[in-house]
Parts: sequence; structure tokens; C-alpha cells
Amino acid sequence: MIKELSLSNFKSWKTIPNMRLAPITGLFGTNSSGKTSILQLLLLLKQTVESPDRAQSLFFGDEKYPVNLGTFQDIIFGHSLPGQLSWKLRWKLPSKLEIKDPSNPLEILLQGDELVFSADIEGEAERINVQKMSYQFGSNQFIMLKKRSAGNKYDLKSEGTKFKFIRTLGRAWPLPVPIKCYGFPDQVKAYFQNAGFLSDFQLAFEELFGRIYYLGPLREFPKRQYTWAGSEPTDMGQRGERVVDALMASRRRGKTISMGKGSPRHSLEEHVAYWLKKLGLVSDFLVESISKESNLYRVLVQKSKTSAKVLITDVGFGVSQILPALVLCFYVPEGSIILLEQPEIHLHPSVQAGLADVFIDAVKRRNVQIIFESHSEHLLRRLQRRIAEEQFSHNSTALYFCEMKEEHSTASPLELDLFGNIVNWPKEFFGDEFGEMAATTRAVLERKKNGE
Repeated sequence: MIKELSLSNFKSWKTIPNMRLAPITGLFGTNSSGKTSILQLLLLLKQTVESPDRAQSLFFGDEKYPVNLGTFQDIIFGHSLPGQLSWKLRWKLPSKLEIKDPSNPLEILLQGDELVFSADIEGEAERINVQKMSYQFGSNQFIMLKKRSAGNKYDLKSEGTKFKFIRTLGRAWPLPVPIKCYGFPDQVKAYFQNAGFLSDFQLAFEELFGRIYYLGPLREFPKRQYTWAGSEPTDMGQRGERVVDALMASRRRGKTISMGKGSPRHSLEEHVAYWLKKLGLVSDFLVESISKESNLYRVLVQKSKTSAKVLITDVGFGVSQILPALVLCFYVPEGSIILLEQPEIHLHPSVQAGLADVFIDAVKRRNVQIIFESHSEHLLRRLQRRIAEEQFSHNSTALYFCEMKEEHSTASPLELDLFGNIVNWPKEFFGDEFGEMAATTRAVLERKKNGE
């Protein structure tokens, strides 16, 4: 789970200092306030990790990737070059990491379950360089720093501990550029006698972004039939286009979800049907093969217990819009990080509120982290209610109001008390509700005054 994010000079964000992230993190605010950019930074790092080009510090994407951010000049705050982009991430590791002492493999040199990574990237015309990258593990920091006036050459050093890197005799050369923006070059092991453990940090960074899954704001239109050739997708696709593949793959694997002690486990389809019914969208949900020998499938829903089953294309648009988000929350591996853009889009207010319950259920059952950006007051109100009802902890929720101030984005944390109340409610958070009511009242009085 990502616990903290700091950021400087990314798109409309001049700075984000130490933003706390929780199991459920919500970003609210007006249009073009920078909410989506926070998700885009994480997606930028994810696709950089997945890129096959080890020499490319950042991979800005293309049409095949979740985000296509253009060039460094496009993403740097103010769009002026040269510029420096900086970020820092603190995350909890899935399990405790132990680093053995290189001089005595029977001794543990370092151990812990949290890791911090930070990087400074400098960009000029058609060229970007890692100026500095570091991993902090406990009170120890391991840094690669670009040498001044020495081309693309780097120093390696440690801080905050008695541990010091020991040079291999006869190899007092500077290091070449890092791998991408987060990896120590292969020469580290050859140039230093006791630096082999640094690859563990790089692996932990890659594992973190391997556990991030994303669903965009726009969904595929439902189809009358779907083709499944036996694939097992890692996610739903950016538009939810692989949702039926995921359901069928889960059925074939016999994957089940715990419903608590003493209760029968749910298959993924059963749990999705449970939530669709609980949200008031359908009474039943089923994916079935068109024929025994066919790889064509259709999605059927039943609006009520007495109504006939019909294709998903023949009911309201809401079912097909929420289906990828539902499946994603319960399909991805436990401990995953899920990024959602406007999950409430095209949904009725009551269903938007119910999304909060879906998120809480996924976090509790599957230990996932959900980071979403939204405009939905109904989703927020339901989160507040569940905190007041003690069904979810206010400490497990981090909510922010994003807005533009003086040509840059700002994020104000919404302070929740034990009863789910927002004690620092921003002015006109969801528009000027009282202003609208007052204006309506004035208009009514004016019309009555004129004899209407």
C-alpha cells in the first residue's frame, strides 16, 4: 500500500508535500483542478517500469498505454525548459524485507516493512536525466547522484548509518546512468564489494507498480455477445473491454471470495451478482455460453425476480458502466492498488452512494487499496455515514479537495472526525447549494410580488 506521496513540478502541481494515502483515498474537486494528474504520475511510473527500454528515464506512453503524456515539456509545471520534476513515494511492503550483511551472510544488516523512493529528473530540449535517486530503508539512505561537469557519470553513497560502500580494488570508476529512473546500473556489483543488496530495492519498486491496476472514466458499450478464447487478463482494460474475459477466467480457475467465517464462499460471478442486486440494479446476473462448442458468450440480467432474463444491452446503461469497476475490485490479486477515474459516471445517485460500500467491502475482504478521483457528493456522503456507523475507520480514509489557486493546483485534506464529519468543509465544495436555494426563494418572492 502506498502511504505517502510528495510531488514537485508535475503538470498543474507546483508542489504536493507529504500527501497521506490510505486504504480508501478520494480526490474531489472541480474540473481541471489536478485530480487526474495525481493518478497520471502513478501511471507514468507504472508504464516506465513495464517499458522494455532500460535507458529511457521516463516512458511518457502512446495510444497503447493508459496515459500518453507527450514530452517532458508537456508535463513539467509551466512548460518551460530546463525544468526539474521531483517525487517521493513511501509504501508498505507486502512482507518484511531483510538485507543480509555482505561481510557476514549469517547476520541481518537491515530489515523493515516500509520503503521510500525519491527521484529528481531534469529535462532539457529532447533530453532528460536523472539528477538524483535514492532509497530510504529505515534510517538508512542509499543515493545515486549525478556528478557535476562529468557528463553522465554518477556517485554512489550511503547516509544515516555506519554502513559504507566499499570499492572493489582497481575499479574506482564513476557509475553510468541509472536503469530507467529507479534502478542501480549493473556495474554497481562490479565496482563495489558490498552493494549487491541494492537490487532488492529495485525489485521492490517494480513489484509495487506491478500491483497497480487502472480503470479509466470511459467504458465500452455493452455487446450482445462476447468472444473468450481462454485468455486470463491482468485487469479490465482501460475501458473495461476485458471484463467478460476476467469473469470467465475466474470461473475456470475456480477462484472464490471469502464471505466470513461460517458463510459459503462466493465465486467472482456470485459476488458481482450480489453487489448488482444490493445496488438495486438487477435481481440476477449471469454469463453463459451461446452453445457448448462455442467460444461466444452473452451476459444476461434479470431486472426482478418475476421478469425474464435479457441481454445486458437491453437494460439501462448503468449495469455495463459499473460492471468493470465491480469486477476489477474483486478480480485483482489481494494487496493490489486500484486507480479509478470517475467511477460514478453514468450512475444514479443511489448507485453512486453504493460504490462507497463496494470499496469498503473490497478493502476489508481483499486488503486492496483504492485511489479514486470523483465529483460525486453521494459517494462521499456514504463514506461519511459508514464512518459514523463504525463500519469503517476514519483513519483508513484519506480525502482531498483539489482546486486551482494562483495558476497551480492545491490539495486540501478533508479532516474527518470519529463520526465522519468533515470539520473543515471547503467553501462551495459541491457548488453553492445555499446560494442556489436563496436565489430560488428570491425568484419565487419576486414573482408573487408581481402577482404571478
